[in-house]
Amino acid sequence: MRRNIVAFGEVMMRLQVPGYELLTQANHLQYSFSGTGVNVASAMTKLGHKGYLITKLPDNPLGDAAITFLQRLGIEQDFIARDGKYIGMYFLENGFGQRASRVTYTNRLESTFNTADISDYNLDVIAAHTDIIHFCGISLAMTDTVRASMKKLAAKVKEKGGKVCFDCNYRPSLWKGGYEAAKPHYEEMLSLADIVMMNEKDAMYILGMESKKLERKEQLQDVIPKAAEQFRISVIAGTHREINADNTHSLQGYLFKQGKFVFSKKLTFSVYDRIGAGDAYTSGILHGELSGFTTGKTVAFAAAAGMLACTIVGDTPMSTEAEIAAAMAGGVGDVER
Repeated sequence: MRRNIVAFGEVMMRLQVPGYELLTQANHLQYSFSGTGVNVASAMTKLGHKGYLITKLPDNPLGDAAITFLQRLGIEQDFIARDGKYIGMYFLENGFGQRASRVTYTNRLESTFNTADISDYNLDVIAAHTDIIHFCGISLAMTDTVRASMKKLAAKVKEKGGKVCFDCNYRPSLWKGGYEAAKPHYEEMLSLADIVMMNEKDAMYILGMESKKLERKEQLQDVIPKAAEQFRISVIAGTHREINADNTHSLQGYLFKQGKFVFSKKLTFSVYDRIGAGDAYTSGILHGELSGFTTGKTVAFAAAAGMLACTIVGDTPMSTEAEIAAAMAGGVGDVER
C-alpha cells in the first residue's frame, strides 16, 4: 500500500571534488543538492510511496535550482516554505584506501532552513497527511529553533496517529558541549519515536548506558534492549560497517523488534560513493515495516539497499524495490538488456 512518508530536514548544496582529488588540488567542483530528508523522501518515492519534504528554501535562483532538483527526484513539495537568501553548503573530498572521505560545511547555521520558525510550517495539515515522519540527529544538532520544530512536529504527528522515525546520526563536530549537551535532546526525541536508527555507540555514549562487554556485537545486544524498554521504542535498527584492506566495505544490518534481534548477512562490496548509504538502509527498514515483511526480510532488504546506494554517485538513493530484490538474490555484474 502506498503511504505518505514525510521527512524533515535541510536541503544542502553538495560541492564535490572530482575523482579522488583534494580541495587543494582541484580547480572545478560538481554541484548537486542533498540532505538526509531529501535522501529518505526520494528513496521512499522510488520504493512506491509518496515522499514529502518539510524544509525551507531561499526565495532566489539557488532555491529555484534546489526545487528543480527535488522535482526530478519525485519529491512532493506541498510542505516546502520559501523565503530568505541562504542555503547551507558542504564540500566533499572522496577518500581512498586509508584516507577517509572528508566533508567541510560552510554557511550552515545561517541557512534559510536553520533560521526558520515553526510558524513557517502548517503542523495540522502536515500531521493529517503523514503516515511516518522522519527526523535526523543532524538536524537536532543545529539550533534551538530547529530542535523545537522537530519536537512539536513529532508530537503533532503522534497526536494524529502517525508514526515517528528518528535516526540518531550523532555528529561530534556539530555539538558544542559533546554528548552531555546532546543527551537531553536525544532523550526527548527517543521518547516520541516508534522506529529508531541506533547502534551501541549511540546508546553508550549519548545515553550513558553501560556494558561490560568488549565486542561490538555483544555490546549491541546488551544495550539496545535497554534503550527499547526505557523509551518504549517498537523497532530499533542499524548497521555495523567495516573498511577492508582492499578498499572494499563490509556491512551487516540488524533489527530489534518484539524483544528479538535479527541480523542480515555480512555484505562485502566495492564503494563508488558511500554518502547516503545510511539513509538508504533507513528507507529499507521503513519500507519493510510498511509492507509487512518478516523481520529477516526487512533487515536483508535494508542492507541490500544500503549496499546499492554505495554504487551510485551522489547522496540520494535511487534503487527500486525490484533492483534491491535482485541484489538480495545475488544478481550482479552483467549488462541488463
